[in-house]
Amino acid sequence: MQNENQLINARKEKLKRLAELGVNPFPSKAERSHLIAEIFENADKFVKSEICVKLVGRIRSLRKMGKTSFFHIEDKSGKIQVYARKDDVGEKNYQIFKQSDLGDFVNIFGKIFYTKSGELSLYADEITFLTKSIRPIPVVKEKEIDGKKVIYDQFADKELRYRKRYLDLLLNPDVKETFIKRTKIIKMMREFLDKRNFIEVETPILQPQYGGAAAQPFITKHNKLDMNLYLRIADELYLKRLIIGGFERVYEVCKDFRNEGMDRMHNPEFTMIELYQAYADYNDIMNLVEELLTEIANEICGTLQFEYDGMKINMKKPWKRASISSLIQEYVKINIEKMTLAEMLKFCKKNEIELDTKTYGKVIDEIFKKFVEPNLIQPTFVIDFPKEVSPLAKSKPDNLEIVERFEVFIAGLEIGNAFTELNDPIDQRARLESQAEKRKSGDLEASEVDEDFLEAMEYGMPPTGGLGLGVDRIVMLFTNSHSIKDVIFFPQMRNI
Repeated sequence: MQNENQLINARKEKLKRLAELGVNPFPSKAERSHLIAEIFENADKFVKSEICVKLVGRIRSLRKMGKTSFFHIEDKSGKIQVYARKDDVGEKNYQIFKQSDLGDFVNIFGKIFYTKSGELSLYADEITFLTKSIRPIPVVKEKEIDGKKVIYDQFADKELRYRKRYLDLLLNPDVKETFIKRTKIIKMMREFLDKRNFIEVETPILQPQYGGAAAQPFITKHNKLDMNLYLRIADELYLKRLIIGGFERVYEVCKDFRNEGMDRMHNPEFTMIELYQAYADYNDIMNLVEELLTEIANEICGTLQFEYDGMKINMKKPWKRASISSLIQEYVKINIEKMTLAEMLKFCKKNEIELDTKTYGKVIDEIFKKFVEPNLIQPTFVIDFPKEVSPLAKSKPDNLEIVERFEVFIAGLEIGNAFTELNDPIDQRARLESQAEKRKSGDLEASEVDEDFLEAMEYGMPPTGGLGLGVDRIVMLFTNSHSIKDVIFFPQMRNI
């Protein structure tokens, strides 16, 4: 087989021949009368009426046979066979066509007909180059064996697929379908919230002080202002300012950035939907999440019962609601409410749980992650977290060390995080100052004190429920994708 450089050189030679024939292989415009799918939808009408059509597309198969050729072109809607005959398109046009290769874009003018084998095809009267491809596209072969489609030479290398997503989309149709569903899911989320009188807003990506989550930021420099800025890790503190300013329901579809490790669940750049609803608490937000995700399941999966990674998921309401302490007791068989910190640390050491910070809330969080999260297959709201790991959430009236917070899990995936938002500015200052002390002690994910936010809080914020939903993980769930890289067009990759 020729190596890639030889194939590229051969295509460049064809470019020269096209120039000699007076052909511009990269014209500015194409003419299209129909999508390919429209031809198939009204096949008999096109065949009987002998209407001339103009189709565009990329050449995906090619058989040149002297004075006749068969090839397939593909547009966004489908693929159709083209029959080109030298005597019909003319000597010069056929010579031009002979410079074509797999991957080239062409404009075809002609009539629709059925071949002797019954395949709907386009009988070419004229062929025009739209783009001459220089690099050969990998060839994926399909064959039907015992009624089943078998694919050979599949473009399946994960690393290469992520780095060259354009080839992944060209060669793996199911990948394109995943991203079409992603767009549909985000559109549904917007429509769902718009119908409930939420207003979509935009807040700064570059922030003088980051906050709203436990994460390390990316840092950049503004040269003119001579100051450091941070890529946002969350939208929370700015969206709350809007609630303070009189908007009662706001949301943002946002890109957030966290300078943390990468794995199948985490990418440094990811998509969230954050929303805040005045005069609501975390119970109201739980109801909202149930309604939203069941609507998406019905639309995308066609049912409330579907499979993810071999697990059968049932999205039927109502979903389970259980406190983090009760779930640890259910799955780990220990009662953290009656254990001292020393006893929990001993338990972690025995079970090889690594701890960056040995505080009560962090220990509970790590025990939960290791032993409980993987078991939360059916939709579950995990509620009532330690105040220490939830500095922006309101305490429960009957236990000030526990906050009104939930995380929603489906198929072992954490889909979202929500609070009854803390609106007491004095309590908020005390918590942020406590976080700042932890940061000084080495906890790089702890928050800093945001004086501008605290000043805004002092003007008064109504009771509010807030929510952050991980869009990428929701898309993973409803497209049966097993890595966040499968649902992000261009995931972050190491240099090679």
